[in-house]
Formats: sequence, structure tokens, C-alpha cells
Amino acid sequence: MVTKEDIIFLRQAIDLARRGMESGLGGPFGCIVVRNGEVVGEGSNGVTSTNDPTAHAEIMAIRDACRRLGDYQLTDCTVYTSCEPCPMCLSACYWARLDAVYYGACAADAARAGFDDAFLYDEFRKSPAERQLPSTQLLGDEAWSSFQTWLDTPNKIEY
Repeated sequence: MVTKEDIIFLRQAIDLARRGMESGLGGPFGCIVVRNGEVVGEGSNGVTSTNDPTAHAEIMAIRDACRRLGDYQLTDCTVYTSCEPCPMCLSACYWARLDAVYYGACAADAARAGFDDAFLYDEFRKSPAERQLPSTQLLGDEAWSSFQTWLDTPNKIEY
């Protein structure tokens, strides 16, 4: 059920997108992370200003929230973002163990503005060798050794 607070928080994310663009940070995207009615993380798109292709608003907000909360898991948190998350950002939301995502504009809106992620979804359906960015597995057995070490480590922090 959508609440008045959800609307208020989503408007904050949309405003953050505008302010980020106005200050020259990057594209038209803003995001906040909320826990128990309090903003614990925020981010604007900073791809072009930081020369970092991963500096999407959701990634920046998740990083900010994790830093502020001192935890890599954001359970009991909700993301409010000005636009439907791209595949990278949606994956980050899952990895962060967020409870929910609310967004304003949809992926089709982003595509109309020149931010089209449809090709990524198409690429993910292809085998690694058929993708525009070919991927080839090498040294699988050697690489497995680090996983075996992980499995054998008694004091690891599982995530």
C-alpha cells in the first residue's frame, strides 16, 4: 500500500535529480534510501562529473546509506528513485537486501530521453560468446580455489 510518506519521499528523489543536474553532477536521476521514516542515504547521478560509469543515483545512495549505517545490508530500508532502476542498479538493490523500490519515471521514459537500457536486457539473454562484449571463461579450476578457501574459512562474514 502506497502511503503519503512514499509520495513525499519520491518527490524528494525527483527534486534531488533536478538539483544534481543543476549543479552539474550528471544526468537526470536522484535517489534516497529511507529507514524508519528517516533518509539514511542519498545520491544523484555523477557519471559524467566523476568519470565513473557506475556512479548512478541508486548506487551513490546505497553507498551513502551503507557508509552512514555502517552495514553492507540495508534490510528494513526502502529506495525512492526518480526513475526505474537500470539492470545494474536493480541488482545493487537486491544485493543490498532492500525491502522495496519506488520509482517515478519508467524505463520507457528514460529511453525517450536517450537513456535506453533495452539493449542490456537483450544482451543478458544471449550466451556469453554471442554478446557484443564477448566473455570467455579461463582457468576455472584455478579460480575455484579461492571459493574453496572461502568455504574452508571458519571466521568469514557471510553475506
